[in-house]
Amino acid sequence: MLHPILTQQRQPVASNPPHPAPKNRVDAVVIGRNEGVRLQACIASLQPQVGRVIYVDSGSTDGSADMARGMGAQVVALDMAQPFTAARARNAGLALVTAPFVQFVDGDCTVQPAWVQTALDFADAHPAAAVICGRRRERHPNASIYNALCDAEWDTPIGQTRACGGDALMRVADLRSVGGYTPYLIAGEEPELCLRLARTGVQIWRIDAEMTLHDAAITRIDQWWQRSRRAGHAYAEGAALHGRGPERHWVTQTRRALIWGAGVPLAALILSALHPAGLAVLLAWPLQILRLTPRIGLAPAFFSVLGKLPEAQGAIGFYTQRLRRKQTGLIEYK
Repeated sequence: MLHPILTQQRQPVASNPPHPAPKNRVDAVVIGRNEGVRLQACIASLQPQVGRVIYVDSGSTDGSADMARGMGAQVVALDMAQPFTAARARNAGLALVTAPFVQFVDGDCTVQPAWVQTALDFADAHPAAAVICGRRRERHPNASIYNALCDAEWDTPIGQTRACGGDALMRVADLRSVGGYTPYLIAGEEPELCLRLARTGVQIWRIDAEMTLHDAAITRIDQWWQRSRRAGHAYAEGAALHGRGPERHWVTQTRRALIWGAGVPLAALILSALHPAGLAVLLAWPLQILRLTPRIGLAPAFFSVLGKLPEAQGAIGFYTQRLRRKQTGLIEYK
């Protein structure tokens, strides 16, 4: 921070300049591909709240880029000759940000009308807060059990926390000081970024305020499976990057995925080859569901245990590609 030069000469007292309007303090970076009307709603929800909307398009074929440009957004067409990641797209948008704050939003979300002002007020009252997020809700939580699970997943504890999701208000200086997002991560880029930010001494906060409406649009079990598989990949890669640090980043999540999603069925297979009673090892799954149900409910417990299978698949996929010295391609669920 630059400090004025002190002189012996007496200077006239100047009145404090007015606080800059919130719109001039925040640029928004929206990322998306083929979001269509959802992107249109996203941009429209941001425009009254921010100075500029920067839309990073990743190879849309539905006219999203032209539509965003027509709405006044600054459009960046990501070079799809390179492997796509959401982290890389956010960095491309961040490179154009000139305001002191940036609001990151996924293109399938709309931002609540009071969110940006609420987040700025919190940032002003908490100078150490580098990342501020609020309550993300599913737009259609009753459309499927999978959407309902996502809505519950977004309801994280209020207060200082370790990570945010894809929607968050961030201080640009802090973000740039750590080099932005790690561009090659295909998932889990936000928690990894927050870990690096926290190591510099800044804070990540989840505040009690409505932030965004999200449209997961998960109606089939194969979509849920792919999303869970992507989570398993993120756990394993995050643990490989930072698991030896004091935070033990995603070590526990990776271990659980491998034990429950790979260890239990493998043990049952091996033991059943010796004696049919070995299949009793599989009873560990329903017993775990019963153990979790009083705390989180039957459906979340069931899918938490079942989800360990695709999570293990994702983790093993990461290790396999790592041995082959190859990067895993994007794991998409819609």
